[in-house]
Amino acid sequence: MNGPRRVLLPSPRSFCAGVERAIDIVERLLERHGPPVYVRNQIVHNAQVVGDLESRGAVFVGELDEVPKDALVVFSAHGVAPAVEAEAALRGLDAVDATCPLVSKVHMEARRASGAGDTVVLIGHAGHEEVVGTMGVAPERTVLVEGVEDVERLDVPDPGRLTYLAQTTLAVAEVERIAAALRRRFPGIKAPKTDDVCYATTNRQNALAAVVEEADVVVVIGSVNSSNSNRLVELARNAGTEAHLIDGAGEIERAWIEAAGTVAVTAGASAPPALVDEVVEAIAAFGPIEVIERSVAEEHLEFLLPQRLRGPGQNVKSEKSS
Repeated sequence: MNGPRRVLLPSPRSFCAGVERAIDIVERLLERHGPPVYVRNQIVHNAQVVGDLESRGAVFVGELDEVPKDALVVFSAHGVAPAVEAEAALRGLDAVDATCPLVSKVHMEARRASGAGDTVVLIGHAGHEEVVGTMGVAPERTVLVEGVEDVERLDVPDPGRLTYLAQTTLAVAEVERIAAALRRRFPGIKAPKTDDVCYATTNRQNALAAVVEEADVVVVIGSVNSSNSNRLVELARNAGTEAHLIDGAGEIERAWIEAAGTVAVTAGASAPPALVDEVVEAIAAFGPIEVIERSVAEEHLEFLLPQRLRGPGQNVKSEKSS
């Protein structure tokens, strides 16, 4: 290898506005009320974030029956079904909703479409918390498709009354491929008014796509249960580039780096930015590096906190993203 190893840092990467809002909600509740603050499911899909909040008094639970009566509980960024909200109210829990507003948008679309008599065809991955919550909006009128093959065997009550929606953290190309299959089979199917795949997922995929062909290996920082992080790994591998998903710098293997003249490092939307710095430092331990930033978009989106957590002057937030 001639010269220093190149480390490409595509941008945007790491935290998005929805993740920052969800973490901020738990942190503020811990500051104001003290521990414990219960959180239904992981607040975001990142092991370091969850571990940090646990060390400060957050208690993560799978179901509401694990939360003491009248306790404070936060719904994660992935959203919950209306039945979960009703259960919390019935048990007298003090519930704070940290659902990403872009997930809430999909819930509203599902409510509107099912209320108008349509069957909702949800493009998503079975078992993912966001999908579970969205399907719970109108369970009797929602069907899930995970791939093009599911479209071919889809059975719906009225093929003329359909709307498709999508999980927000999927690969853009994956959604379009399945949506195209839906349109071929059901020409009258309605699309969401705006894309359901969120801006942050799209931007991180576009940023990696812009550098992936220059890289010998791609390192994606994110936890194994992070959908958008896994999509970044898939994007790289589909482009023919070796790619690895890691939770942190300690998981880097010498063989990945020493064989590479150019390493691209990115991070899923739920991975803390500090982890990128740690990974770059770890790569530098294998020899001299040249760090190169590559930006494809700037993100300025901020989401309002719940009313009870807003401070003075926090009723207006910038809502621009490019």
